[in-house]
Amino acid sequence: MTTHQATGPAIHVQGLQKSYKKVEVLRGVDFDVTQGSIFALLGSNGAGKTTVINILATLLAADAGAAAVNGYDVATQAAQVRESISLTGQFAAVDEILTGRENLVLVARLRHLKNPGTIAEELLDRFTLTEAAGRKVATYSGGMRRRLDIAMSLIGNPEVIFLDEPTTGLDPAARIEVWQAVKELAAHGTTVLLTTQYLDEAEHLADRIAILHEGRIIVNGTLPELKALLPPAKVEYVEKQPTLEDVFFAIVGDNGKDGDAGDLSTTVNSEEKP
Repeated sequence: MTTHQATGPAIHVQGLQKSYKKVEVLRGVDFDVTQGSIFALLGSNGAGKTTVINILATLLAADAGAAAVNGYDVATQAAQVRESISLTGQFAAVDEILTGRENLVLVARLRHLKNPGTIAEELLDRFTLTEAAGRKVATYSGGMRRRLDIAMSLIGNPEVIFLDEPTTGLDPAARIEVWQAVKELAAHGTTVLLTTQYLDEAEHLADRIAILHEGRIIVNGTLPELKALLPPAKVEYVEKQPTLEDVFFAIVGDNGKDGDAGDLSTTVNSEEKP
């Protein structure tokens, strides 16, 4: 992997646009991701989250706008971008016939890294998979497979990792296992861009949350900043702070109808400026 280190944000996106024939998927997306942080891109199905990830991972070309990952332009420096990143899709890309250890060793060898066995053992320990290392992945639970998938993505020490809806289809216990693994990534200095449609997931994990709705980022801020967009509700003289779910539906509206997104976005953006 590259040892290049960006001096600015780990991910920079400005005016990103993408259409499929007459369908506008992205209509001018802007956001930055600080190095070593967890950034959640929150949105409903079809909001364009995976399209953003695919553009940043150089798997898809944007129609307009600019994007850079780890200081490299995704359009003109695609090879350098790929050396800086790892991508984990919506479904675990593991070989069920192999054991957990064999999956990790295989990827390390494919990357032509020295001491693949040592690399595998370190990752097995880091993701609490040592006891299951000799078992075939076909016997793993959903959470174990996902943790193994993330561990495989880290081989070669990528500086930025994209997690596209990493807990889709997992039960509550497995989701918590994956959440812990994601927190470990940031604790080790890895920048994480996480897409999710689960409000509690964004609330639990992210340092910063952006809501993508109808092709645009309509609000972007920390969890306290987003909660501050709605006044606390009082129930029987007890003040109740708004949840992220309250914020989300107040912004995007019910049943896909727009709420007062423009005013709320302006509020957060203005608070960020000195």
